[in-house]
Amino acid sequence: MTSFPRPTLELSADEARRIVLRAQGLLGAPDRRAGVRGVLRRLGAVQLDTISVLARSHELVPYARLGPVGRTAVERAYWTGAHAFEYWAHAACILPIEEWPYFAFRRRAYRNRPHWNHELPDGAYEQVVKQLRAEGPLTATELGGAKRTNEWWDWSSSKVAVERALMYGEVVCVERRGWKRVYDLAERAVPAHLLHDEPDDATCLRRLVRLAGRSLGVGTRADIADYHRLKGEQVDAVIADSGLVPVTVEGWGRPAWADPAALETVPRGRHRTTLLSPFDSLIWERARTERIFGFVHRLEAYVPKPKRVYGYFAMPVLAGGRLVGRVDPAREGRTLVARQVALDSARAVPAVAQALVEAAGWVECTDVRVERVDAPELREPLVRELARTLG
Repeated sequence: MTSFPRPTLELSADEARRIVLRAQGLLGAPDRRAGVRGVLRRLGAVQLDTISVLARSHELVPYARLGPVGRTAVERAYWTGAHAFEYWAHAACILPIEEWPYFAFRRRAYRNRPHWNHELPDGAYEQVVKQLRAEGPLTATELGGAKRTNEWWDWSSSKVAVERALMYGEVVCVERRGWKRVYDLAERAVPAHLLHDEPDDATCLRRLVRLAGRSLGVGTRADIADYHRLKGEQVDAVIADSGLVPVTVEGWGRPAWADPAALETVPRGRHRTTLLSPFDSLIWERARTERIFGFVHRLEAYVPKPKRVYGYFAMPVLAGGRLVGRVDPAREGRTLVARQVALDSARAVPAVAQALVEAAGWVECTDVRVERVDAPELREPLVRELARTLG
């Protein structure tokens, strides 16, 4: 069992919650000058996902922090000027380009992997690298086809090869085009001063643990490990030298670590009122969300419809630093449809209405329609508040 220094600081549950919100960019004035790239650097990782209801998750994350930033501007901020790359962190994530060297430990692990689920014909790997070198950035389809059949899992040899090259770090995803990865050689896509920087595993892990602690504000060992999907023992090996400080948090029941900068000043400022993607780093780890906010949330997109409780893509509503309800949204032309709304209490009605109206404007909807409210007596107050807010 690894021995760590005893915590000298105890945080209340409320203090920890506010530290978390500020670390995640949801408490205090947003840094609009830094924009989407500033959000990415602050969070360290923005998760990608195929589901698009209001917008895709990687668009919803900066929206939640900055407000109605243009969706085209979001994509441009991520993918132009070699500011970001896509790799496996918490899941498939957009990552700041300056973190490229610190995923060397994971690239080495992939290269040393003894077996793969997909067999690769001789020469296929070399062929995709050669083609990218000759032709520049290409999708898997342009490399020879993404699939052999219509089954989602039945990849072609060129798709298997280029994905393996991505894991190895020889190839980089430089953008998403119609949700397809666009691949290029790392030697062209990654700035030279970062490309050949290969820190050892301990240096990589120390950096990612420190980054996770800064992005979380305060977290348990499990929280910190989950941020970049590290193993617990990898966290244990470096956390004492990471710069994070041990603390205890009221009600958590387990040791925690905090970013020292987060402890220097009391978190104050304006709270964001917004819909959150279920893949937002504030809430992507469900046990942590329950511990901090007392809010139980599960993504039900892959749950059979009759068994869903809150809807296909229920989005938690953040207001006043609390999670006060959830909305399952849809779009019908210029109308944002709240197919199902769950509210913690009548006090949440104004916040949910505000979040819905702002989201509607962001996706160029001019109206909001409520279909179902789990507490039927709150449906009419919500409809009235929406009408008032819409003006």
